[in-house]
Amino acid sequence: MDSAKLILTGAVSPPIPLRDLDKLDSISEEKKKQIAKDFESVFINKLLNEMKNTIGDWGFDKDGASGQVQGIFWLYLARDIANNGGFGMWKDIYKFLTDSNQTKITTQSLDKNI
Repeated sequence: MDSAKLILTGAVSPPIPLRDLDKLDSISEEKKKQIAKDFESVFINKLLNEMKNTIGDWGFDKDGASGQVQGIFWLYLARDIANNGGFGMWKDIYKFLTDSNQTKITTQSLDKNI
């Protein structure tokens, strides 16, 4: 795995509000695939963090810098897993984003403040 390819060089897309969900048709197919894979990488990162917590002490230093390095490691590991197939959850997300019937559904937030 080439670590230079893992560095985020582009701008991160802000989340799409529910009221703008019908504008997904203007996003390119590659961008939709990357959005789906990025979401799956966040999910995998959370899953790996919980799995790591069950292992216990690995013998690493417990200072702040060590925690940051380990966090970055798990983040990039999750991103690499998602970009190389992941669990396949990204395919369902991508299908939802590309299915014209799904994107025309009016969605409403449960939180009235959003």
